[in-house]
Amino acid sequence: MNRITPCLWFDHQAEAAATFYVSIFKHSKMGPVTYYGEAGARMSGLAQGSVMTVTFELDGQEFVALNGGPLFTFSEAISMMVKCQNQAEIDEMWAQLSEGGEEGPCGWLKDRFGLSWQIVSPDWNDMLRDNDAARAERVMQAILTMSKPDLAAIRRAYDQPS
Repeated sequence: MNRITPCLWFDHQAEAAATFYVSIFKHSKMGPVTYYGEAGARMSGLAQGSVMTVTFELDGQEFVALNGGPLFTFSEAISMMVKCQNQAEIDEMWAQLSEGGEEGPCGWLKDRFGLSWQIVSPDWNDMLRDNDAARAERVMQAILTMSKPDLAAIRRAYDQPS
């Protein structure tokens, strides 16, 4: 059991979003669904008997998707970071998550539900923390020119002689 579970607020698409995310990430599964009763429906303005929450798991991390109505929407202030092992995985994650959404700069995108994602490589932070400031700066400059990450270009920037 996770001690901390992110709860994602959707207008009315919680079940569709959870199903979409589970279809993308391996080792993921749908969990229990709760439905609005009379009191919750009255408070939320959503129909009695409609989906209230969907619990789901992505690679072992539990999430709850809540249908809360249009009061709140996602912003880039919160994003899901996906560490990809190679370019093929980056390409796959990018294609699936950005479908129907919006591609952004520096490995960021919004999915069709408006949730922001960062598609990264696990060694980026090591490169950006390199003791050689010139190397780290070249990596940052390379990342800033990209939308979907290009690991070969980032590696070339890192390996370039100072």
